[in-house]
Amino acid sequence: MPELRFGVHSGQQNASFSESLELWQLAEELGYDWCSLFDHLRPPMGGSDGPCFEGPTLLSALAARTERVRCALLVSTVAWRHPALLAAAAATIDHVSGGRVEIGIGTGSADLARSQYGLPHPPGWMRLELLEETAAVLRGLWDGGPFSFQGKHFRLEDAYLRPAPVQRRLPLVFGGAGPGLLRAAARHADVWNSLLTDPGAYRERCATLERHCAAIDRDPGEIRRSMTFRALLVEHEDDLPARLADLRRSYPPDSPVWPEYLVFGTPEQCAAALRPYLALGVTDLIFGARPPVDRVSLTLFAERVVPELRRATEGTADAPD
Repeated sequence: MPELRFGVHSGQQNASFSESLELWQLAEELGYDWCSLFDHLRPPMGGSDGPCFEGPTLLSALAARTERVRCALLVSTVAWRHPALLAAAAATIDHVSGGRVEIGIGTGSADLARSQYGLPHPPGWMRLELLEETAAVLRGLWDGGPFSFQGKHFRLEDAYLRPAPVQRRLPLVFGGAGPGLLRAAARHADVWNSLLTDPGAYRERCATLERHCAAIDRDPGEIRRSMTFRALLVEHEDDLPARLADLRRSYPPDSPVWPEYLVFGTPEQCAAALRPYLALGVTDLIFGARPPVDRVSLTLFAERVVPELRRATEGTADAPD
């Protein structure tokens, strides 16, 4: 099994840059391997007038102020950014970070920018076409050029990208779980990320990815499996009612945040809930920590859950499948 990575998906619904920076630097101090932002232009939750920093520019600033963590965009909507512009931004941030960037792409999810800014949201079949072409253009340009491409949606002629990224192969993350996206991920992804779902449904997603890999004779083990989730953690179970009451004051009962929660309980309960996903091949566990940031849970996860899961997988990294 590949080495586990543990990360923080922070989002950027902050009112100040210092709030974002504080969280990333805390994650680095706690030993997390990865930090990521989303690429929404308006907040996906919390009201139509809420704060939401722009993704790649904030990523560059945070990459410049951290030293070790992988710095990721999770994920960029392919209908909004020409892939050459995204490729150039990624290469620049890779230099800013000293070779620590990972770039995610996807077909797009709910974003108030559609109605507020009038940004396009093509039909699903077209977004899948854009996803395929975006992946091809990113990989071609990240090699430095010259690169030519003729697709339905994008055309490049003897195109260069200099300086090329620091990393010889800048990791490309696919975010989502639909069959069409998994087909594209099988062809192009270095990492596949999806939101939390139950182990049975996740097993089906993995099987779909593996079938698509088999169809093109690609080893599915070349693709890291990443899952984003949330957890409310407490030192003692007696603390849970008060903590849960605080959380309910932050999110209404119909908030889309609730299905993202894996567990409400102790670090030991969290580790037990995650073990089935490790058995299904998950290599990257990404802790969702959008504002208001639950620093207690973030710290308990790093100090209690991460060591237990690393111990549980010791000696399996080189074990046969």
